[in-house]
Amino acid sequence: MATPSVQQLPLADIHLPQAPNFWPLAWGWWVLFAVVIFVIAVVVTLIRRKKHADAAQKEALQKLSIITEEQGLPALNTLLKQAALSYYSRAVVAPLTGEAWLTFLDNQLPAKYSGFSELESVWLSGSFSNTPLSSDDFQQCKIMANTWLKHALPPRKLPSMTQKESSNV
Repeated sequence: MATPSVQQLPLADIHLPQAPNFWPLAWGWWVLFAVVIFVIAVVVTLIRRKKHADAAQKEALQKLSIITEEQGLPALNTLLKQAALSYYSRAVVAPLTGEAWLTFLDNQLPAKYSGFSELESVWLSGSFSNTPLSSDDFQQCKIMANTWLKHALPPRKLPSMTQKESSNV
């Protein structure tokens, strides 16, 4: 018996399948895209909130830099009150004056920066007196205001007074 040659066999050509296409994507890729979009949205939201939270602090620091000794301690006190009202409840901050105001300012600072109570006599005499402060006293108060604006704002946590107020509503 004669062996047939390769050319005589009735074989069809080999057709290779197409290379796998990247589309449609597997479900795992869709999940990955959704997670990436979610993370980007969260990061953008956090950055916007941080920027918005720091806006009042930056503005207050700019205004503090242009307050002069002639404007006196009432200008510093007004600036601190406006900055505090930007972050804390009006019902908590607005009625505070004198010693209670200075205690509030100290309570918002970390312990190592507090010092409003030690300068209480200077703050009270400068705020409620017609006689201007000495240059050294004014500079001390301005430095203390700068410290408060840098380290107390934006608040890390809400003070307990604000939490009590909101629970009574």
